[in-house]
Amino acid sequence: MTTQYYAFKPLNIGRGLIWSLFALVLLGAPMVFSGGLGTTVLSQMGIAIIACLSYNMLLGQGGMLSFGHAVYTGLGSFLAIHALKGVSEGTLPIPVSAVPLVGGLAGVGFAVLFGYVTTRKSGTTFAMITLGLGELVFALSLMIPEFFGGEGGVSADRMAGEPFMGITFGPQLQVYYLIAIYTFVSVALMFAFTRTPLGRMLNAVRDNPERVEFVGYDTQRVRYFAFIIAGFFAGISGGLGAISFEIVTAEVVGAARSGAYLLFTFLGGATFFFGPIIGAVLMVLAFVLLSEFTQAWLLYLGLIFLLMVMYAPGGIASLIMMNVRVAAFGRLKGLLGSYAVLAVTGLVMLSGIGALIEMTYHIQLSTTFGSELTFLGVGLDVEKASSWVGAVLLMLVGFGLFEWARRKFLVKWGSAQEHIEREIKRRESL
Repeated sequence: MTTQYYAFKPLNIGRGLIWSLFALVLLGAPMVFSGGLGTTVLSQMGIAIIACLSYNMLLGQGGMLSFGHAVYTGLGSFLAIHALKGVSEGTLPIPVSAVPLVGGLAGVGFAVLFGYVTTRKSGTTFAMITLGLGELVFALSLMIPEFFGGEGGVSADRMAGEPFMGITFGPQLQVYYLIAIYTFVSVALMFAFTRTPLGRMLNAVRDNPERVEFVGYDTQRVRYFAFIIAGFFAGISGGLGAISFEIVTAEVVGAARSGAYLLFTFLGGATFFFGPIIGAVLMVLAFVLLSEFTQAWLLYLGLIFLLMVMYAPGGIASLIMMNVRVAAFGRLKGLLGSYAVLAVTGLVMLSGIGALIEMTYHIQLSTTFGSELTFLGVGLDVEKASSWVGAVLLMLVGFGLFEWARRKFLVKWGSAQEHIEREIKRRESL
């Protein structure tokens, strides 16, 4: 006779608070950033969060470096925009709120088709195959105007069908809350995926595929299933984009879009679940806001990416988690002064670098507007040597002070890490 025992797992209150806070942020963000521009930017952030998290299922969780993830977001957008046209013409009897699911199903379909080929290889070969498929789909988007709409793209009206409880999706605020619902549910499902046996096995395939094969699992099948799931959420993102913009062009399947997913997922931190969320927010801010302030915004992004690869390969999320660890052992307060000095000296150095970049771009692209420009509220003249000398001196002085502050910080950081290691050993000995 066997005795059955029932184990009760306590609720994870911290995780519940985080998800509740995430829901409140999605709910209250339009009240803080009101207006047409603010709501539009928030909508794009929601779309980008789903896209970057779906990409991170391949890169961060599966170790699959893809250069063609825009294929699935883009094709999902095209199928969704055609579905939206069908709704407006009365040939497709579904509500507008279900159109993103059409994009998700399209993402699944193309992931099943293309993923069977791409996931048969791993590493560099996988990356090159995804790059080739991405270029193939982009070329087809220009060759088949009947489906892709040619250079003008495909447009539709999201105010289609009968209004439901007064919701017509005409105002951008209504579209935002639709995107917010899809974002919350999609993020929750993708987080749940990381806790499933398939998600854990995907991590094992990333870390040690030979051992996974040894214990009897098919690594290609694991990658393939994960690829299909990632394609579904990528298609959801594309479908939401089709509703938000009401137009889809060939740019959505281009290499630039795939490169943006890779760049900002890495910047946010591919090794942490919340890293791509940070990267998605930064991506929208860069493409929507930073591009309005300077013509050299792509150069700034390249420099930031270079610095992150050199000094923080784990992304912004890794920097946050390292400081959370230091704070947990009570050593963060002693580093706040050093952080302030690093920030001030870094801004001085970056101001000098930015002045040089802006003056160089002004000479190359904006000479018709005269020789004068304004940078950070300071007037500069590209024809005067004093502006160039001042920028160089500011950069050099800032660099010298920043390097001095960085070395001082490293000493304090090393001391904090030694304290943490001693504390961990002390706790283990108890």
